[in-house]
Amino acid sequence: QVQLVESGGGLVQPGGSLRLSCAASGFTFSSYAMSWYRQAPGKERELVATIPSFAIISTNYADSVKGRFTISRDNAKNTVYLRMNSLKPEDTAVYYCRATMYKYDYWGQGTQITVSS
Repeated sequence: QVQLVESGGGLVQPGGSLRLSCAASGFTFSSYAMSWYRQAPGKERELVATIPSFAIISTNYADSVKGRFTISRDNAKNTVYLRMNSLKPEDTAVYYCRATMYKYDYWGQGTQITVSS
């Protein structure tokens, strides 16, 4: 069955870095656009970054994370990553990965990131 499993979350100090991973299985990973979303307490879920299935299409980032976060994928490992640098308290949220292709739409269960001193 389809699975998206996020890992790498935790507690980090402001200014610190983390790398999230999302391991996919049960579908043709390379054919799907992959995204990271986040949801902070009391707020709507928001798009953080997207990486397409085709390399000729550029990645996309929310304005709030541009220059600090980098999304990447390894199709050989069926994994998408989110490298997060210069973390801020406002980055605290549950982070989710999402796989989309046409009508197909899969979500992971999420991983908590807390940025606090």
